[in-house]
Amino acid sequence: IMTEYRSLSNKILFIFVQPSPTDQSNIAINCASAGKKETEVWKAKSARCDDLQALSERRCPPGKIENPRGSIQIDKDQPVTNRKKDSPEKLKPEQITQIQPQKLSLTLRSGEPQTFSLKFKRAEDYPIDLYYLMDLSFSMKDDLENVKNLGTDLMKEMQGITSDFRIGFGSFVEKTVMPYISTTPARLLNPCTGNENCTSPFSYKNVLKLTNKGDEFNRLVSQQQISGNLDSPEGGFDAIMQVAVCEDQIGWRNVTRLLVFSTDAGFHFAGDGKLGGIVLPNDGKCHLENDMYTMSHYYDYPSIAHLVQKLSDHNIQTIFAVTNDFQPVYQELKNLIPKSAVGTLSSNSSNVIKLIIDAYNSLSSEVILENSRLPEGVSISYKSVCKNGVEGTGESGRKCSNISIGDEVSFQISVAAQKCPEDGKAEVIKIKPLGFNEEVEVVLNFICECECSALAEINSDKCDSGHGAFECGACKCKEGRIGRLCECSKDEVRTEDLDANCRKDNGTDICSNNGDCVCGTCECKKRENPAEAYSGTYCECDNFNCDRSNNKLCGGHGRCECRKCICDANYTGSACDCSLDKTSCLAKNGQICNGRGTCECGVCKCTDPKFQGPTCERACCPTCPCECFRDCVQCRAFETREKETCERDCSYFTMIKVKETKDLPQPTDQSFPLTHCKERDETTAGSTSPTASCPPGPDIIPIVLGVVAGIVLIGLALLLIWKLLMIIHDRREFAKFEKEKMNAKWDTGENPIYKSAVTTVVNPKYEGK
Repeated sequence: IMTEYRSLSNKILFIFVQPSPTDQSNIAINCASAGKKETEVWKAKSARCDDLQALSERRCPPGKIENPRGSIQIDKDQPVTNRKKDSPEKLKPEQITQIQPQKLSLTLRSGEPQTFSLKFKRAEDYPIDLYYLMDLSFSMKDDLENVKNLGTDLMKEMQGITSDFRIGFGSFVEKTVMPYISTTPARLLNPCTGNENCTSPFSYKNVLKLTNKGDEFNRLVSQQQISGNLDSPEGGFDAIMQVAVCEDQIGWRNVTRLLVFSTDAGFHFAGDGKLGGIVLPNDGKCHLENDMYTMSHYYDYPSIAHLVQKLSDHNIQTIFAVTNDFQPVYQELKNLIPKSAVGTLSSNSSNVIKLIIDAYNSLSSEVILENSRLPEGVSISYKSVCKNGVEGTGESGRKCSNISIGDEVSFQISVAAQKCPEDGKAEVIKIKPLGFNEEVEVVLNFICECECSALAEINSDKCDSGHGAFECGACKCKEGRIGRLCECSKDEVRTEDLDANCRKDNGTDICSNNGDCVCGTCECKKRENPAEAYSGTYCECDNFNCDRSNNKLCGGHGRCECRKCICDANYTGSACDCSLDKTSCLAKNGQICNGRGTCECGVCKCTDPKFQGPTCERACCPTCPCECFRDCVQCRAFETREKETCERDCSYFTMIKVKETKDLPQPTDQSFPLTHCKERDETTAGSTSPTASCPPGPDIIPIVLGVVAGIVLIGLALLLIWKLLMIIHDRREFAKFEKEKMNAKWDTGENPIYKSAVTTVVNPKYEGK
């Protein structure tokens, strides 16, 4: 909101401004005070915030102008790590850097974005933690057998990717309440039917903490038993939540974290717990006791959004290894969870190692940047420069794909503030690549005041005897006070006496309905478009309601002041659409409009009807050239008028007489356009040359009669064709009806199961009397 302040004589001229975001980057704050001569210049427009050139034109001394600018300071800039797999020096995970810089401080001025570069490079031989989470419901019995040797086999395969690999194992079934499992004592001990020996049902169990011992993985997984439940969807979301949030129990390190989720069924999510009488939302906290999830009967399943948040917060990349039947379901889930992949699991999980390797390569070849929650009024935009110089903007600017180990990509990140925070304190945002533990810390500082604010005069006499602080040449009023000099209280703002000063010519409209009356002075309303403004003592003027030309205000050749166009040099008219430049009216002979017209607004108005065109050089009109030359040709060739009159009016062309038409120059023989004219000459035909060509005109009556007859005949033909088609259609339909009628045979025999509704009973004692 901009509020102008202006004194009446040679006092202080100032304005308190918060400019709009579109133009603040070029705005400076002008001098706090001015002398008498300066005051006279400033009366027309006393804004204290404007561009530097405008402030200089208003005689504001350079030393009195404050123009604070934003800046960027890099606080931590450790280079990315050039690590080799066969290097004798083994770096710890915290010693490896893949993103640069790591910390910056931005000083933001409203409307002025600050842009910095961020570099990312995949390090070779980067450590990996992989946790295998498996569905142990009865349908996964054959899969468990193939997973029992997964530890050592996967260790061997992963050696080609990293020398620092750890693996863990966990399993899940379902919530231990009805209707998900049978709660009868026998079924709680063995939920499987027949002679199958199954373990008791459970929600989630952490079997093996992350370890680099593949044989230990094999040993513990070999001891696992299948369990069972009643419904098809499983409680996998409960298990994923606990794996994500229980970092210490799982043993996650700050390295690449992979979660392999293996199942052959769907999943329960938030709201499904109501079937078992569970209504409390999942709290997203760790509830493992002795490696068992103990609150499955108390908290509902987590929602998908809740899982997305926790997986992102803990930098976990998810691989869904599911059977072919549930591929569509988990593909949709993958679209909702960033940095996740889906692989098709064979019916017995025999391809699980290849699935994990392929999914890891797919995930690690893509980097996606995300940022933490932005403060109110702050925006951020990304531009990526990926492999082979491929650039991306918008949402594509957040990511780069097909990145190999050792490839380096960069991002241009712009941060802008549209306003200052209410408390003016610094804010911190974090930017990180999804699935990685590294992040960039960005500290945001805001320019909310000028340096002169520190020199404010509290309770200044310049502000109505101490009703405000004199700050940067403006009065900052106390609570309850208002006005340029804090001269009014809020209770007096709407009194009739003050409002009378805001009515132009004693009218009824206050401030022309374009402003508010504050202390007897009009404060004009502001427009959404900062380039548009109301002005004037009574806000009766504006700079956007002037005449337009070519859909441009003042034709684009002037400025709008108080609803009237002030035209630039060489332009005139109510919309500045009339050019005074006559260059466009010059003919080839150097004359204005060829001497046969006047130049109006840069366009020739031909006064001689025989000439047209932009410069009145083209004779007559292009569609009737013969008619235009007819009278003068008759005059000069056959002397139909007096010789002096003919020479005066018809000397603008050269005439050459020929005896026969074959002697006329042909259009193909000329280097300039040439048109042959033929005109019937009824008045002088008897005096023309015997060989002159006077073709007869067309006979109009036969042409008209032929056209009318053709239209009538075509109409009759179409009518007859339509009638014939209708007759054929009706006959076919009637024949079809007769055929169906003949084929209809009705059986008139009695129905054997029919019983009459009438029952006759004879009294044996009745003798007919």
